[in-house]
This record gives sequence, C-alpha cells and structure tokens, in this order.
Amino acid sequence: MKMIRAIVRPEKFEDVVEALAEAGYVAFTKMDVVGRGKQKGIQLGSVYYDELPKVMFMLVIEDENVEEVVEIINRAAYTGNFGDGKIFVSPVEQAYTVRTGSQGL
Repeated sequence: MKMIRAIVRPEKFEDVVEALAEAGYVAFTKMDVVGRGKQKGIQLGSVYYDELPKVMFMLVIEDENVEEVVEIINRAAYTGNFGDGKIFVSPVEQAYTVRTGSQGL
C-alpha cells in the first residue's frame, strides 16, 4: 500500500476530487493548510503574502494504482503556474479500521 499526499490550489481541489471519484477513488482525508514553495510567497502590488492557502489531501491505495492516481491528480490540479502543488508518495506498512479492528484497506 502507498499513501499519497497531495497539496493543491484550493480552487482546483474539487476538480481533483471529481476526477478521482470518476476513476473510483472516493476515500480521502482533506486538510486546509498554508505554506510556500520555491516561489517564496507572492507580491501583489505593495502587499507581500509569505504563505499561501492550499488544500492537502491524503489517500491510501494499492501499489499498482499509484501511477494512475498521480496522473489523475496532476491533470486535474494543473494550471501551468507556480504554486500548482506537490504530490508525495510514501509506503504504508499496515492499515486498520477502528470500528472493526480489521487490517487492510
């Protein structure tokens, strides 16, 4: 299993969720976050924004689905501008359902 953590623009989040749902990936955890990347914030006129709002979501999937999910997120979140986001893929050793105590997805 792998955990995918994706950080995207807030206005692109619904596009990503819809694209994932169409492909059958419906379970995820969402968090509103702030941060900055390589662009180190943004200046609009005389106002400098050091940290920008983003949405981070996490989903755990089977190993063989990683490339498909990453492609879906990339396509749905893309604007071509700085700050489109980042995707992180990490191994998941075990997963348990709290209600049942069962192991696995």
